Amino acid sequence: MRQEYGDLPLDEADLAADWTAQFAGWLEIARLTVAEPNAMVLATASADGRPSARSVLLKSFDARGLVFFTNYQSRKGQELAGNPNASLVFPWYEVHRQVVVCGRAERVTRAETAEYFAERPVGARLGAWASKQSAVLTGGRAELVTEWEAAADRYGEEVPVPDHWGGYRIVPETVEFWQGRRSRLHDRLRYRHSAAGWIVERLSP
Repeated sequence: MRQEYGDLPLDEADLAADWTAQFAGWLEIARLTVAEPNAMVLATASADGRPSARSVLLKSFDARGLVFFTNYQSRKGQELAGNPNASLVFPWYEVHRQVVVCGRAERVTRAETAEYFAERPVGARLGAWASKQSAVLTGGRAELVTEWEAAADRYGEEVPVPDHWGGYRIVPETVEFWQGRRSRLHDRLRYRHSAAGWIVERLSP
């Protein structure tokens, strides 16, 4: 099935001075029409180069990078421990746009993790204790529910942050903004970090 995109341009003259301002503007537009604008595909690879990808949620961003939270013992956590190189893709199909970030992952501070964890619903906080993320559930879903109930009995409403749970910040080396155009002549403008600071490059579609 063929898909013809619109003809909304993305010109160098229209770009914000930095990637954070450009991303903030696009994110606001995505929030008007995209079902889950904060959803991003996180691609990681093991130390020996085997890739994997999954969707995670963006929780915050600033000039330092883009932040998400997870179980450090999960597959993604283990892969980032051995190979911190990672990529993010925001697939905003409804507006014929995507943003691609490439960079390195670093853990956020425990204070940042604690602040975010405290904002989560109690059930989700208990889930961080109950789920041995990415591990095989030999007892099926019942095993997971039993672990959650045990955590609820143990902690009640005062659920502490697990040591194995926290945030990652993807520190960008490149941030590409892709705008779909007619005849597959898409606009691709990339902010790339260099010794002299951020530079903008146009990529062939």
